[in-house]
Amino acid sequence: MVIPPSLKHRPYLYLWVGLLISITGSQMQVWALYWHIREITDQPIAVSVLGLVRFIPVLLLSLFAGLLADRFNRRKVAIVTQLTLGLVALAFGLLTSSGKITLGWIYGLSVLQSIAITFDLPARQALIPNLVPRDELPNAFSMNSIAVNVGAILGPALSGLVIAYAGLRWVYWLNAISYLAVIIALVLIGKIQTEVERKPVVFGTIRADIREGIQFILKQPIILSSMILDFFATFFSSANTLLPFVARDILKVGAVEYGWLSAAQSIGDVSVALVITQKGRIRRQGLLLSGAVIIFGLATITLGLARGFWLAMAALIIIGAADGLSTIIRNTVRQLQTPDELRGRMVGINQIFFKGGPQLGEMESGIAGQLLGIPGAIVLGGAGCVAATVLILRKFPQLFIFDGHEPAAVAEAAPAVSD
Repeated sequence: MVIPPSLKHRPYLYLWVGLLISITGSQMQVWALYWHIREITDQPIAVSVLGLVRFIPVLLLSLFAGLLADRFNRRKVAIVTQLTLGLVALAFGLLTSSGKITLGWIYGLSVLQSIAITFDLPARQALIPNLVPRDELPNAFSMNSIAVNVGAILGPALSGLVIAYAGLRWVYWLNAISYLAVIIALVLIGKIQTEVERKPVVFGTIRADIREGIQFILKQPIILSSMILDFFATFFSSANTLLPFVARDILKVGAVEYGWLSAAQSIGDVSVALVITQKGRIRRQGLLLSGAVIIFGLATITLGLARGFWLAMAALIIIGAADGLSTIIRNTVRQLQTPDELRGRMVGINQIFFKGGPQLGEMESGIAGQLLGIPGAIVLGGAGCVAATVLILRKFPQLFIFDGHEPAAVAEAAPAVSD
């Protein structure tokens, strides 16, 4: 196996290693939080409330967060957001250790966490095209996917072990420490060259600047349709939020097995990403993206029907592999077809779709689980994902035939690389 070309650029290598460590801690907390809610209440509707409080900041702040990433130093914005996330994780640990944690505290801290993430993601994702040459961007996003999913394998598995043998508070404390890895990486990267000069935010032009980003997306059917597809697929197939109920109430397994179920999607995801890092150009990207989302929905149906641990694990691994392939293709297409001065706003707008889908999906799955039972809710979600994909492809047939090597929608110069 050769060294991926994107890792040969020192600034991107620093960021990648920092993300790998931080995401491991973050994923420990994500799955511990679902388990924590299940310890406090056996009502699936509690997951719906969590999805709602996480989505509100995304809906209200994403457009401004994207503009901020285009107008301010993206590296400095990311440092501030990572510090904030670390403090929120520390608060979770202190409240849990003191025995004062309640659903109200969980929801309140989750709002603060969602605000920080809303500002973090546009700045951090829009930073990547400035760290590697244009032709290595697909490789960089594949490596990003590997970092995300190695962390998402290790995090849930470690989370189950830590919960079982040390207690929930240690999950939160370890996550707080892990954010230091990204902060150190961002400091080591230093000043970054960009191909455009950052313009200051002018209060009177904020609305026009945001509208410029929205109009750009509306004029790019490939980018727009991929965002819509992302939203509906994750809205209907947010079965992972119900995993504590699947583990405890259907499969009858404990915290350690729950940790492995939580990691299963990322096992599939990282496997796909490893294959793509060894590939050259990827052709017929629209077909691959469409097929991956349909497989995602079918595997979700299988999960809903599963009554054994290993079948559930297999279904979750397939879900992860399909999601990983579609994520890499979507991210590459969007970044390559968006000029640098609009990338922050593009990611901010996209954030409403790809975070709104799963977070509103948490509401949908919690309500459906309350009304239909956990298996019925998961099966219904998988079927909805498949149906939504078919309808979107009928509306945007150009997405299905998209090859991936058509001329970029907006011409731009190759990014300057700072090593």
